[in-house]
Amino acid sequence: MIIDRTIDLIKTRFGNELETLTITDAVAGMYLTAVQLSDGSTGTSSVVRDDTPVCARHTRDFGVFTPLKIKGQKVSDLLSTDKRSALISSLKTAVLNAFSSKIISSGAYRILENCDPVELLDLNSQKTIAIVGAFQSYIRKISMTGNRLLVLEMNENALTAEQKKFYVPHDEYKKILPQSDIVIITGQTLVNDTIDNLLEAVRPGSQVIVTGPSSGILPDLLFKNKVSAVGTVRITKPDFLFSIVREGGTGYHLFEYCAQKICILREDEK
Repeated sequence: MIIDRTIDLIKTRFGNELETLTITDAVAGMYLTAVQLSDGSTGTSSVVRDDTPVCARHTRDFGVFTPLKIKGQKVSDLLSTDKRSALISSLKTAVLNAFSSKIISSGAYRILENCDPVELLDLNSQKTIAIVGAFQSYIRKISMTGNRLLVLEMNENALTAEQKKFYVPHDEYKKILPQSDIVIITGQTLVNDTIDNLLEAVRPGSQVIVTGPSSGILPDLLFKNKVSAVGTVRITKPDFLFSIVREGGTGYHLFEYCAQKICILREDEK
């Protein structure tokens, strides 16, 4: 999986630095998870939820990386744990985003500041564009062009009544993605481990963008797997981040109060 391979890449390149880091703060809100590491870096992730009953006996975990025990834990221990849960998946992605943020901003990658990845798309010619996830702003913008739009989504009600004509059940991705010229994928697929299957279904030569608050991991493995650009966030006011997440904020609130949009481009991307 891309997340696991990215963890391995970070351990290989930055193992010594990783070993000294701990989690100094963590908040899991309604829509976002946020963490701060002992070097001051911060990161976010979309929240995913377990599909088992929340009070089932086998989910009553009071071990490491459960509430009241997350702060102070070593980052390397979180990234190495074999335990699986929605909370751990969100925490891992947020921690990867936090750790990656300083590396991404160090000059090692091509970055466009204050840029939304949709701005990189040529929407003036008729193409088939697939969006994985109900990105409202993207749906509105692309639906006003002459392109054929398809929205792969688990929940049809995530689209408005006017948008439901674009809806395609998410499990039809093997049919839809190979016929798409442009594919826009939510970063939440990194959190729920579905991105690998999606990218495998994309045909070579398609323009692929991964975007959203969860997308700020080191992009090397994404770039090696057909992704041409990553749209993510740079936290500019960390003091506001945790209040926003705690109070039910979404990505839109991050951009309003404490973050800016950035695009990370693959080296061969024009």
